[in-house]
Amino acid sequence: MQTPKHILAQNNVSPSLTSTINTVLNASKEIALLLQKGAMSGVLGSAEQENVQGETQKKLDVISNDLLKDMLSECPHVAGIASEEEDLPVPANADGEFLVIFDPLDGSSNIDINVTVGTIFSILPSNGNDASQEATYLQSGRNQVCAGYVLYGPSTLLVMTTGQGVDVFTLDPISKEFVLTEAQSKITPSTKEFAINMSNQRFWAEPIQNYVADMLQGEEGPLEKRYNMRWVAAMVADVHRIINRGGIFMYPWDKREPNKPGKLRLMYEGNPMAMLVEQAGGIASNSEMNILDIQPELIHQRVPVILGSKHEVEVALSYYN
Repeated sequence: MQTPKHILAQNNVSPSLTSTINTVLNASKEIALLLQKGAMSGVLGSAEQENVQGETQKKLDVISNDLLKDMLSECPHVAGIASEEEDLPVPANADGEFLVIFDPLDGSSNIDINVTVGTIFSILPSNGNDASQEATYLQSGRNQVCAGYVLYGPSTLLVMTTGQGVDVFTLDPISKEFVLTEAQSKITPSTKEFAINMSNQRFWAEPIQNYVADMLQGEEGPLEKRYNMRWVAAMVADVHRIINRGGIFMYPWDKREPNKPGKLRLMYEGNPMAMLVEQAGGIASNSEMNILDIQPELIHQRVPVILGSKHEVEVALSYYN
């Protein structure tokens, strides 16, 4: 039985990074337990407050955020924390080596209907800089030393990379340990599935309009195959499907709010998912460049996202050219 600790040791990951990752995983186990209890634990429903994004928070958004923040603050290797639910970064330990960035509960609108949600995390080096300053966190995705997500579904899964491929672990409900269930997962390069929020179609830019229209023509269209659409409304679930069986996920720029280039956040969702997808053989782009090469300007910066199977993303990007 191989756990994340065993795989990290095999990959020569430092004890300090291993400890930091383990802290994230311990918090995720607590979140998984609360989700399993559901209404019995009193975590469902709205917290009747908004986060920095102006979105109404669920009770479990707040609880998950506090769990991660409190446990990471106690880890001596963590210099600072940034959460999608927090206005500003939170400094932790002055001597810490790492910055941990996370979306505590992606897809939280699904909580009350018992549909899959997840925790997304990204770990960056602190480089000895002041972790109370936003500028310290504004590093490109290439600097990530670890990225992953914990998927809370029929089983609780951990999908993680430290830059040496993508491994999938399943939480054993008896031992309470994550156990390796798929080593070096790879995304198939060509598929027949796409994920996009079709309700926004009228707001998309012309290239995405044309690409999706061609997919919908099926075998008779220029792409010459029949596509199925899948949409869970939780990035973590849609990306997990792609890592399992391929496909393309898109949350492109749209003209509803032109000053916000996309709905998803670069630091909390775009970068960690891009690292996982690239490590699994796929591509992640904002339509103009690889997401991992973007130099962030704001901690809550938004980014258009087109990611997934290599061939499918290349075809989508060709519509922009």
